[in-house]
Amino acid sequence: MKSFDEILHAAFSGRMEIKMANLVIVESPAKANTIKSYLGSNYKVIASKGHIRDLPKSTLGIDIDNNFEAHYINIRGKSDVINELKREAKSAKKIFLATDPDREGEAISWHIASQLGIPADAQCRVTFNEITKTAVKEAIKNPRTVDMDMVYSHFSGKRTTLTFFAEFVHDDNLLNILLQAIVQYWYVTIFAVIIVLLLIFLTRKNKPHTTRCTPLYYYIRETVILLLSVYFIVIGIRGGFGAYTRPITLSNALEYTNRPLETNIVLNTPFCLMRSAEGGQYTHPHYMSNEEMERLYSPIHTPDSNMVPNHKNVVVIILESFSKEYIGYYNHDLENGTYQGYTPFLDSLLAHSITYDVSISSGRKSIDAMPCILSAIPRIGEPYILTPYSTNQVQSIASCLGEIGYQTAFFHGAPNGSMGFKAYARACGFDQYIGMDEYNQLYPDNNDFDGTWAIWDEEFLAYYALCMNQMKEPFATAVFTASSHHPFRVPQRYENVFKQGTLPIHPCIGYTDHALRIFFDTIKKEKWFDNTLFVITADHTNALQYPKYQNDKGIYEVPIAFYDPSWSEEERRNRKTFTHQPVSHTDIMPSVLSYVQYNKPYIAFGEDVLNQTKKYPMAFGYNEPVVQVLTNEELIQFDGQHISATYQYKIDPYIKHKNATPTNDSIELIIQAYVQQYMERMIEDRLVIGNW
Repeated sequence: MKSFDEILHAAFSGRMEIKMANLVIVESPAKANTIKSYLGSNYKVIASKGHIRDLPKSTLGIDIDNNFEAHYINIRGKSDVINELKREAKSAKKIFLATDPDREGEAISWHIASQLGIPADAQCRVTFNEITKTAVKEAIKNPRTVDMDMVYSHFSGKRTTLTFFAEFVHDDNLLNILLQAIVQYWYVTIFAVIIVLLLIFLTRKNKPHTTRCTPLYYYIRETVILLLSVYFIVIGIRGGFGAYTRPITLSNALEYTNRPLETNIVLNTPFCLMRSAEGGQYTHPHYMSNEEMERLYSPIHTPDSNMVPNHKNVVVIILESFSKEYIGYYNHDLENGTYQGYTPFLDSLLAHSITYDVSISSGRKSIDAMPCILSAIPRIGEPYILTPYSTNQVQSIASCLGEIGYQTAFFHGAPNGSMGFKAYARACGFDQYIGMDEYNQLYPDNNDFDGTWAIWDEEFLAYYALCMNQMKEPFATAVFTASSHHPFRVPQRYENVFKQGTLPIHPCIGYTDHALRIFFDTIKKEKWFDNTLFVITADHTNALQYPKYQNDKGIYEVPIAFYDPSWSEEERRNRKTFTHQPVSHTDIMPSVLSYVQYNKPYIAFGEDVLNQTKKYPMAFGYNEPVVQVLTNEELIQFDGQHISATYQYKIDPYIKHKNATPTNDSIELIIQAYVQQYMERMIEDRLVIGNW
């Protein structure tokens, strides 16, 4: 064996070659080991763990006197990462920047290149859309320069909304900045002045034109013009006169694009400014440092990358307005133990499912539920779909499962695009949106429209079953029912068939339960049935009868249940261990992904409740204007700064006795970290890991 002196002498005399490895820099630590295994010993793979630099938040960060040059600072807490990158780069034979193949990934590569002193013309950037050995090796063979067009798009990735001007609210130098901009862009200023003067000149030159007409003719003409104007204004604002339409929002643009990044082609700046003028702008809470926030709460999920997906089908059934109150299975204590509810079929299904003692919706509207159930995006403040951030990139059950070969589709029996569902379904990655238009194409002479909202549940669920029979496994689908919506009607053939109850909604609940029975009777004959995980929940509650539900906790209680026909009774019994923890809509996505053994990192403001005990034993909701949190014992209300009220709901089920502080001293900090994570990621468009 050679001595150290002999090895050293050989190295310096050229008789022994010291091998230098190539350095590959990725974003996610979870990807690093996999990519390293593909490339072999000549490559070292490390992670930047996301962004390493950003513009300062306390100052403008732009030198307006020097061609608007940006001055970046290292992100707090990233010093160790940056030092590691520099250290490894010094000894690297060649450096490859393999951050994600999207706009954000390109910007991260540029920042890394700047930190490491890599020339702008260096062939160092590699991208791959799938993490396979072939894709990674092919990318390494074909490096390119950093695409500066994509880097610069990082600064203007959205249409301008009022959030842009919020950046200058506290800027004492705003007037000076404006004056300098006028001087620097003097030609624009001169052009604007000329246009204004020209308009004044033409206005003064133009003399009023008068015509004689009878008063009757005048009033008829002006009335017609007014009515037509109102008509077209309403059509423009609401997108139609139907009960199912809403005033259009920024998110409606997603109906016409394949990805959120493309919505700017559809949107225009004046509309975005006007639509965002109504308030609802999020702000950075700054409760704590980013390091403390990450320590207390993180929405990043990093599954074991070595897991192999089991390719279980996934079917998510979202029931319109189904409160827990209407379901006998949850209410054996009502009416001295005699209460039966209005859902005999659902009761029987829940008896073979995994469901939870305490389960809540994110809000009280359908537009609250969609992002929450499908993407684990809670409602905090304004509904996500109505904010200027609704064109953010998001991950979902559909986008994640689509990455690993699932066919995905969202079904809603209303006119296509109503309620903003089509827009959100496209935004979160469903391959197809299937609504009334597709139903009518198959059944052109049908009489199945309820006259207000949608196709009756019985007929549309039958169509849903037919479509799934034609889909290729594995598939992931979601359906949103409609027949239990106001004005609470059932098909004429079912008048007085279902239990009437005391509320107008009760027979509608019975009808939808009946439609579910027929649906399950149909699909249980199919081969794919036993290989499917069913998720059953409701978007929100509706009118309530019993004091148990007429309170700040009860008005949000909806069913959340998981059903796999292949479960043995023993397996189901084992999973019931986790049913005594509070859950919310945001827990559905991580539970589904965990169950099918999805093995890639993702963002979700919830936890897997189907397979394990929650790390954060809380269920988050929003009871306007407070964030509402349920623990195993308490209902906690957070007013945006501090905990404002707590209720011991186990001993105070009607929520009547307010306490000053929670029993757990650290829970306020966790809630603050949760809200801060949500706000910052929403504002900064950081709801996605990687690129789908």
